[in-house]
Parts: sequence; structure tokens; C-alpha cells
Amino acid sequence: MTAPAISILGAGSMGGAILRGVVASGLPTRSLTVTNRTPEKATELAELAGVTSVALAENPRGNHDAVVDADIVLIGVKPAMVADLLRDIASSLKPGAIVVSLAAGTTLATMAAALGEGAKIVRVMPNTPAIVRKAVTGLAANEHCTAEDVAAVRRVFEAVGTVITTDEDGIDRLSTISGSGPAYVYFLIEQLTQAALHQGFALADARVMAEQTFIGAASLLEASGDDPAELRRRVTSPKGTTEQALFVMQNAGLDSMFITATNAALARARELAAGA
Repeated sequence: MTAPAISILGAGSMGGAILRGVVASGLPTRSLTVTNRTPEKATELAELAGVTSVALAENPRGNHDAVVDADIVLIGVKPAMVADLLRDIASSLKPGAIVVSLAAGTTLATMAAALGEGAKIVRVMPNTPAIVRKAVTGLAANEHCTAEDVAAVRRVFEAVGTVITTDEDGIDRLSTISGSGPAYVYFLIEQLTQAALHQGFALADARVMAEQTFIGAASLLEASGDDPAELRRRVTSPKGTTEQALFVMQNAGLDSMFITATNAALARARELAAGA
């Protein structure tokens, strides 16, 4: 598929991030349309180059108009609204259109039931660094999508970061790592900041030390291409201060804690998918 027509229905924080990433990347598109409820949000997004922005408050048929000629339709509304929206637009979809859901906990089967037999459906799980084009996005397609369809959707999400293709069960497992992962990182930064405060530093300096250490370490990891364990070993001198700190963390069970935590997140993801 070359230069697809793309429509995004509901450009909240994630849908908006994808839209901005596609525009910034220069990804060739035949058209790029976005719908939102309010004229204020629509006006904001209309300022992006090449974007047609529709306010549903002014055009109640805006979602239908947006999908009539779209090759790829991204669904960016809240999970509870996805099935109703899909039932509403099903008759307006272009034959062969690929419907892509950003919603957590909304299964391929749920979407297929709303769209009808033979629908091409992809479920994706991006994370919030999509806003700065550093996302990790999981992608799972149903049996009606061809390899070309999957490649076309991959290109959209590669505009905002890295894409991992998996099966649907993999989407839930991925969500416990990269989907929720930014929150884990922010939590660790919060705790390191508190440790710096405990060591007597002012809040501004504590934040700089904690935040820039994470940013710098991640940048070095990306630039070097080395294994994290190797980079850790280079910082950890035998019988030195870093080694003592790591001993405390290991004795506290930090390594196994991440496995326990992600297992808990996966259990909850499956509950949500089952409607619990």
C-alpha cells in the first residue's frame, strides 16, 4: 500500500501523539483526517500541515465522512466507546479498510463482532513516549489482514518509535512491560529523588541528579548498543560503593519484584479484557 489515506477518530493524548508523529515524520499519505468532539480541539489540530480536522459538534456525520475513503482508520476513543463507534461506522467503511484500535482491553473478537464478517482489524498498544516519537508499540492483526496490511500499519507507528509485531496474547504481555513501563521508570526516578533529598540535597538539585541520570543512562545505552548488564558492570567496581548499593537492592528482591509486578499487571489486563 503506497501513500494511504489515514483517518484518526478521536485524537486525545495518544491519538494526537500518533497524528503529530505521522506529520513530523513526513510519512507519505494520500490524506490525513482527524475527528474530535470540540471545535477548539479541531482548530488546534487543523494547524498541522496536511491535516483535515473535523469537529463532531459541528458535523455529527464527521466520523462517517472521515472513513469513507480511508485505507487505515485509527480508533482513538476510550475503550468503553470503541464497540459502539465501530458499529456506527461499519456501513461507511471503505471495502478493505484496515481498522486499528489504540484501546486497551478491547479484543480483536469484540471489534470483529462490531464490524462484521471479514473485517481487517489490528490491535495496537503504544506507550506515552509516542509524544516525543520514542514509543514502543505492540501490534497484533487478525486473520483477515495480509502481510502488506500489517506492513502499512507498522509504517504508521514507526513514525512515533519502535514496533513489535506479536499475537493478541502478546499485546497484553507487552502492555505490562512497555505499556506500563514509563510509570515504572517515573516511580524509580521519584524514589531516587527522595534518596537525594535524604542525603541533604535541595529539591531542584535532587531532581536534576535523578532525572538526568536516567536520561543520560538511557542515551548511553542507545548510543553504545551494549548490553545493559555490560554497562552496569563498567560502573560497578569490585568492593566499591556502587556494588554495595546493588547488593542492597538485590537483597531487597528488586529483581524478582519486577516479575511479580508485571504478572499482577497481566492478570488485571486479562480481567479487563473479560469485562471484569
